[in-house]
Formats: sequence, C-alpha cells, structure tokens
Amino acid sequence: MDAQDTAGTGWRGSRDGWLEAGYRALIEGGVDAVKIMPLARQLNLSRTSFYWFFHDREALLAALLDGWHARTTVPLIAATRQYAETPAEAMLNVLCCFLTPGVFDSRLEFAVRSWALQDQAVADRVTVADAARIAALTRMMAHWGHDPMSADVRARTIYLVQIGYISMQSSEDIETRLSRIPSYVQIYTGTAPEPREIARFNARLRRDGAA
Repeated sequence: MDAQDTAGTGWRGSRDGWLEAGYRALIEGGVDAVKIMPLARQLNLSRTSFYWFFHDREALLAALLDGWHARTTVPLIAATRQYAETPAEAMLNVLCCFLTPGVFDSRLEFAVRSWALQDQAVADRVTVADAARIAALTRMMAHWGHDPMSADVRARTIYLVQIGYISMQSSEDIETRLSRIPSYVQIYTGTAPEPREIARFNARLRRDGAA
C-alpha cells in the first residue's frame, strides 16, 4: 500500500515516525505506555494509520526490540573491532561507544531491561544480547594477549560495570567520570593509557557531544 491516504484524509505518517514515537513512549513510560491510540494522538494521526505499517501492537514491539539491538549491541560489538594500536586504545574505543550520545543508546537499554523484568521472551533476548556483547569483549581481550580465563573475567568486569552505570541510572557528572577513565582502562586491560591516548579520547568525546 502507498502510505498516502487515497481516501482523502491526508498523510498517514511513516513507519519510522511510528517507531520513533514508540521509542519515546518506551523510554519515558515503559512498555505499558507503548499503545496505539496514545501514539496516534502524539503523532496527530488516526488510529487506523498505524495498521498501514504494523499488523498489530505486537509487531511494533518486535520492531522496537530489533531497533534496540541495532542501537546497542551492534555499535558495541563494532567498537570492540575498531582499529587500535594498543590495548588501552582498544579499551578507550569501547568506553567511547558507551559514553557518546547516539552510539550506544543507554536510555533505551534501561527501558528494555526494565521491560524484560515482566516479559520472559524479552528477558531471553536480553540474555542472548549479553552473551554476544561479553563474547565480543572477550575476543578483544584475547586479541591483546590475555589467556582465556583472564580475557573472560576482564570482559565481564568491563561489561558489568558499564551496564551497572545504566541500570543504576548513575548521576555521575561527565567530568568526574572522565577523571576515572585512565584508572578504569588500567584495571580492565592491565595497561595504563598514554597521555596522548587520553587526550585523543577526550577530544573525541567533546567533538561528538559527550563532554
């Protein structure tokens, strides 16, 4: 079907528009806030417009989960594979992913983890994502010479700390967090970052709007 209303009632919106409204509702009010009629009112569209793009509410929720994967797991795994000359630089790539707005969507991550508390299917999907993310971090650590056990433990330490920041909705200001980055890198990798690496990291965050 054409997304344009041929009956003369005007524009029916777009799939992306409905999805973004769904994301906002999920982040701001939880999964129970993701309902067709309230979303239609927000978009100033008719309820029936929704069905041009999604079969039902469950289809929208499934699409939101796919988007969560794209906005969290995909960029994190990509960050573990970015070019780095040292293990410290590799770790800084990962931390930059978590800290940069628009890369790893922390608010969406929190919303989906909250959703998982009341939906076993979502919880199962979160478990799969956790395993994939930890595996990527473990491979990164193994690449830099850590034995299998050390690589696994370091990967879990990295991941659980970062998810802890999200789950606890830490209010730590960015300057405080940045001041701790060199120590985190040394703990995670066993290697202290060079001042030039930290300088590049901070400049990158400022450029991308995180600091």
